[in-house]
Amino acid sequence: MENSLKVYRAREDLTQGELAERVDVSRQTVNSIETGRYDPSLELAFKLAHEFGCNVEDIFEFDPDGDATED
Repeated sequence: MENSLKVYRAREDLTQGELAERVDVSRQTVNSIETGRYDPSLELAFKLAHEFGCNVEDIFEFDPDGDATED
């Protein structure tokens, strides 16, 4: 899954820690989402979208070829 979380966070001039506190997760979780190492739960994705006043689809984009491995 691709995301624009870092862009949205930068627009609001928020640190990872500040955003994490607002949505009740750790700073490491925000970092992991931004770097693509972690896909958030649906609940967290909605919390993030709500925080920025946008839709989930504005921040997160499903990439069907992203992490899939072929045998």
